[in-house]
Amino acid sequence: MSPSTRIHSVHPERYKWVALSNTTLGALMASINGSIVMIAMPAIFNGIQLNPLDAGNVSYLLWMLMGYVLVTAVLVTTFGRLGDLYGRVRIYNLGFLVFTLAAIALSWVPYSGGAGATWLIGWRLVQAVGGSMLFANSTAIITDAFPAGKRGTAMGINQVASIAGTFVGLVLGGVLAAVHWRWVFLVSVPVGIIGTVWAYLSLRETGERAQPADGRQKLDVVGNILFALGLTALLVGITYGIQPYGGRVDGWSNPWVLGGIIGGIAVLVAFFFYERSVPNPMLDVKLFTIRVFAFGNFSSFLSAVARGGLQFMLIIWLQGIWLPLHGYNYEDTPLWAGIYMLPLTIGFVAAGPISGMISDRRGSHIFAPLGLAVVGLTFIAFLLIPVDFPYWAFAVTCFANGVGSGMFAAPNRSSVMSSVPASERGVASGMSSTFMNAGNSLSIGVFFSLMIVGLAGTLPKALYSGLTTHGVPSQIATQIAGLPPTGSLFAAFLGYNPIKSLLEPSGILDKLPSVDVSTLTGQTFFPQLISGPFQSGLVVVFVTAAIMSFIGAAASLARGKHVRTVGTAGHAQPAREAVGSVTPRPGR
Repeated sequence: MSPSTRIHSVHPERYKWVALSNTTLGALMASINGSIVMIAMPAIFNGIQLNPLDAGNVSYLLWMLMGYVLVTAVLVTTFGRLGDLYGRVRIYNLGFLVFTLAAIALSWVPYSGGAGATWLIGWRLVQAVGGSMLFANSTAIITDAFPAGKRGTAMGINQVASIAGTFVGLVLGGVLAAVHWRWVFLVSVPVGIIGTVWAYLSLRETGERAQPADGRQKLDVVGNILFALGLTALLVGITYGIQPYGGRVDGWSNPWVLGGIIGGIAVLVAFFFYERSVPNPMLDVKLFTIRVFAFGNFSSFLSAVARGGLQFMLIIWLQGIWLPLHGYNYEDTPLWAGIYMLPLTIGFVAAGPISGMISDRRGSHIFAPLGLAVVGLTFIAFLLIPVDFPYWAFAVTCFANGVGSGMFAAPNRSSVMSSVPASERGVASGMSSTFMNAGNSLSIGVFFSLMIVGLAGTLPKALYSGLTTHGVPSQIATQIAGLPPTGSLFAAFLGYNPIKSLLEPSGILDKLPSVDVSTLTGQTFFPQLISGPFQSGLVVVFVTAAIMSFIGAAASLARGKHVRTVGTAGHAQPAREAVGSVTPRPGR
């Protein structure tokens, strides 16, 4: 008997834990790599000798930040459908392999400057293809392996890995960048090799495959193209909305941005109607007539937008204001920002598995909406603490936010996956991941724009006054104060000294007295200058995030008390009908 045969003969009770362990490793690795570059960005750009804040380099910065998340948002549904047709384990295993090969290429960058940035962005997009395969099929494999009464616990563990990985990536990126920027990418290589070999040896197909209406397995090529084009245009348009255009502080009047958003929505509407008319669609739109599936994914999307926005805002808050005020050099702030945000991760990791276990016994209809309500309350709590906060207040609020997210994530995903027919779990898992990743992708455009709106009314006056007080000529101060706040935000986000980044191109720092230069580029000038305007921006951002969370909580509550559970292969389960749900037939 071959090693593969011996492993594949593992008892179902033992196999389900093998499946959970491997898919959780895959989800964790894919999730970590979605955020690991955020805090490591300064070290990466220094390593390839490129200044991302130069006018011609902003696109490199945006694609390094958002390319991975954008590709995963676009492709997870496609790979979920491929898993339904050709085998979820087969697509998942291939994803591990692609992901690992891309990690090897990322750790070996033969170029510098723009060519080096292009190499990194290109291979990050390839890595995202592998990550999409992992995201799309991991929860479907778990749902196939676990009976309905145990899925909450399994989903809790998997969702903790998937979402907590975004927070772990922040800390890990900062730690590894302090050693050498290549380690940010190299760390995935040994884990990827082990995970790939383990997956090919241990996982097996246990779920039902989709049975097309005409009896033949077909890929909906037109549907996949429409979905990819529409969602890509929409997400890219919103992301580029943060770039100034035509003398405005943002890019929402840019014809290309408007064209991308409007055109993307139009193509997605066309995709929806097209999918209703073909015999073997990429996405069976009747899944959205299942209340649990529709409302669960909608609340997950709102949660992802709010969570992604929180990440960006907390990083800017810590790196641009709080850490410099407390004696940290700007170049050290990325690492320490990740460390000081650890209570958020701890809260999520603590609450996720526990909420999953309890929801298995008590049901998820209370835990999920209660969790999002807690998240909404923490956004209000963030507004009540001062910009220069006592750390204990910040840590407690972060921890509570993580607990609320953990209470929501596992029960919600478990109920969504249990509500669909077994043959549709791959595409359902992919669509759920699409909602979550699209939310993360949208968050930077939405929340950066909201923060820019909040800063635009107050920052220019404060900046002009502060600069002229310390000897900067009025003409230069007027020019600097008139610049969109985007540059200051990105500088703070990257761990650069914002005032130094703004003044260096003018050459004025070489002409001012050393005492003024020291003050202007010191650790307290910019944080004290921006604290008032930043507080105004935070009100706009966190009120919006709180509203999103409360709407998500209401949607989660409205999905109904009971979930229809469809038995997996080897796990016949009684069905409990969801309130207002309609169960589509496999293969239609």
